[in-house]
Amino acid sequence: MAAGKLNFLKPADDSYLEDKSDVDQTNGTSFIYNPYKSLSIEKQRQRLPVFSVRNHILYFVENYQTTIVIGETGSGKSTQIPQYLREAGWTTDGIIAIAQPRRVACTTLAERVAEECNVILGKEVGYSIRFDECSTPGVTQIKYMTEGLLVREMMADPLLRQYSVVLLDEVHERTLYTDIILGLMKKILRKRKDLRLIVCSATIDADHLFNFFNNNSTNDKSKDTTAVISVEGRIYPVEIFYVEEGVPDYVKACADTVMKIHHKEGPGGVLVFLTGVEEVDTCVNYLQDLASGLKKNEGNLLVLPMYGSLTNSDQLRAFQSTPPGVRKIVVATNIAETSVTIPGVVYVVDSGFVKLRWYNVGSHTDSLVVVPISQASAIQRAGRAGRTQSGKVYRLYPESELDNLSKVTPPEMVRTNLSSAVLNLMALGIENMLRFDFPSPPPARHLMSALDELFALKAINEEGVLTSPLGQQMAEFPLPPQLSKMLLVSGDFGCSEEILSIVAMLQVQNVFIKKKGHTHAVRVIHRKFEVSEGDLITLLNVFTAYIKKGENKRWCSEHFLNHRALRRAAEIRRRMEKLLTNFNIRLVSCEGHVDAVCKCITAGMFPNAAFLHHSGNYQTVRGNQTLHIHPSSVLYTQTQPQWVLFHEVLHTSKVFMRDLTTIDSAWLLELAPHFYEKTTLRSA
Repeated sequence: MAAGKLNFLKPADDSYLEDKSDVDQTNGTSFIYNPYKSLSIEKQRQRLPVFSVRNHILYFVENYQTTIVIGETGSGKSTQIPQYLREAGWTTDGIIAIAQPRRVACTTLAERVAEECNVILGKEVGYSIRFDECSTPGVTQIKYMTEGLLVREMMADPLLRQYSVVLLDEVHERTLYTDIILGLMKKILRKRKDLRLIVCSATIDADHLFNFFNNNSTNDKSKDTTAVISVEGRIYPVEIFYVEEGVPDYVKACADTVMKIHHKEGPGGVLVFLTGVEEVDTCVNYLQDLASGLKKNEGNLLVLPMYGSLTNSDQLRAFQSTPPGVRKIVVATNIAETSVTIPGVVYVVDSGFVKLRWYNVGSHTDSLVVVPISQASAIQRAGRAGRTQSGKVYRLYPESELDNLSKVTPPEMVRTNLSSAVLNLMALGIENMLRFDFPSPPPARHLMSALDELFALKAINEEGVLTSPLGQQMAEFPLPPQLSKMLLVSGDFGCSEEILSIVAMLQVQNVFIKKKGHTHAVRVIHRKFEVSEGDLITLLNVFTAYIKKGENKRWCSEHFLNHRALRRAAEIRRRMEKLLTNFNIRLVSCEGHVDAVCKCITAGMFPNAAFLHHSGNYQTVRGNQTLHIHPSSVLYTQTQPQWVLFHEVLHTSKVFMRDLTTIDSAWLLELAPHFYEKTTLRSA
C-alpha cells in the first residue's frame, strides 16, 4: 500500500473485544493514574472495583493456600489487596510480600500504599529492588520487591519463613523469574501449609494456573487447595479498524494515521504502539515536524515519547492533562500495553509488532527480535482506548492477519537464555532441571546450552555442581552470569575499579543524548570519549570523566550526556563495590592498561565472540551467525577490527551487535578452553 493512503476498514465482527475477561491490565505502573484524586483516600479506596470483592478475597485467602485473582486495569489489585490482608491481621505472623516484574512499579506502588496507610515509606511499607533496599527489619509489614529479589531471598531462606503471604503480580507477562517463582512456590507450599500465595493477572489462563497449584487429586471440590476470583474493571465500547493491505513502513504509517485521526476525529488523546526506543524517537520527530506545519484553526499536538528508560520527569509528562485545544499524542513501546495506564486516551494506533528476546542455541546469542504481536497483546492494546469513554483502534495490518497471530506471547522461559535461571535454581539446591516443575517447561536444548555456558564460565564443575567460591558467588550476584564472572575475576586481572564502572554503565540506558538540529556538534563532542577498543571502554571513559568532574550536571549538559543515567550508574557502582568487598575481591585499578580490562571482559563475555569474515560481515565463532556492527557503536565508522565481543544482539533491518569490545583471538583459547577449540578459531 502506498504511504499516505491508509484506508481503514471496520471488521466484520469486533464483539470479541467486549469480553471483559480478555481486555485487561494490572495496576503495576510507574505512574498510577487516579481519577478520584479529589476524594479522601478512604473514599478513593472504596471507589476501586476490587473493594466490592474484598471479603471474598479474604475468605479465599483464609481457606485456600492459593488464590488466583483475575482483574482489570485500575481495579486496585496491586495496592489494595496487601492493605486488606494487613487490616485482616495477616501481618501478625509475617510480612506480606508483593513481587513485581519491574523495579519502577515496586517503588511507586510502595509510595502509594505508604501514603494510603499514612506511614513513612521504608517503615511499615517498604520495597526492595536491585541495588536499593528501603525497608526496616522487624517493622516492615508490606514489602514490594522485584521477582529477582524474591528468588534471592529464597536462597537465604528456602521456605520464606519471614513471610505470611506472597502476592505475585503481573503474572500474565510470564517473565523468566515469574515462571521460576511459580515453580518454587509450588514446592514451598507443600512444606509450609500456613503460607498463602496470591497470583494476580490480567489475561493469563486461570484454568492452567488452577490446575498447576491445586493439590486435590479427587473429584471432591471441597478438598481444593486453590480458588479463582475475577475482579471486573470498567471498559467502554471500542471500534476497531484495519488497513486493507499491509503497510511497507509501519513507523511512518503510525505517524500518518495519527494525523488522519487529528484531522477527522473528535477530541481525545492518541496512544501509538511501536517496538523500541529508536522507532519511538523517529515517530516522535516525524510527528513534531508535521505538527509544526498545522494551521491555527487545526489545533495543536503535544507529542510525547513513553518507554522504560525515560527519566521520571519525562515519563510524567505523558500523564499530565493538556490545555484546551491541544491533543496529546503518546508514542510508546509495549510498556504502555501492560505496565502503565495513560489517562485521556481515546484512540489507539497499533503497529502490530513487538520486540522480544529470543535465544539462538547454536550461536549462544540472546537477540532482540521484532515480531508480530499475539492476539492477547492485540486485545490488550485495543483495551487502552476504552478506559474513560468509547474509543477507536486503528490496526496497521489487515483483518485477515488476526487469525494468523499466535494466541498468546510465548513465555520467556521457552525463548531466552536460561543461564541465570539455572544458576539460581542450582543455588537453591535444585540440580535436576529436567525434572523441575515449570509452568511452561523450557526446551531441553536450552537447558543444555545454559549448562554448557555455566561450565565454561567455571560456575559449575563436571558433575554439574556449583563451584566454590566462584559459582556460589555468581549465584548471589544480582547480575547475568557473564557480568558476574567479569566482576568476580576482575581482581585477578588487576582492574576491578574499571570493571565496576563498565558493569554499572551497562545497567543504564541512553547515556549519550542526541540533540535535534545539533547532530554534528554532538558527534564532535562525543568523539572525545571514543576509542578503538570499542564501546565498553568508551563508556568507561565517560564515567571516569564524570567522576573526575565531581558528577557535575552542567558538565553533562555541555557534553550532551544524560546526567540522571550517569548518577544512577554511580549509585549502582557503589552498591556493587560493597558486594565485591564482602566477597573479599581486591579493589585495584589497572592505571590505564586497557589490555587488562579487555582480557577481563573476555573472561566473562567470551560466548559472545565474533570475527570479521572475508565477506566483510561478522560471524559468531559458534553457530556462524552473520552479524553487523550497530550504527550507534563507536566502531561503526572506524576500521573494522578482526575480533570483537558483543553485549547484545538486535534484529531490525539487519542482525546488529551492540556494546562492542575489540579483543585478541588468543585470549579466547587462553580464557575459555572448554568453550573454544583451536581448530574452530583456525577455521574462522
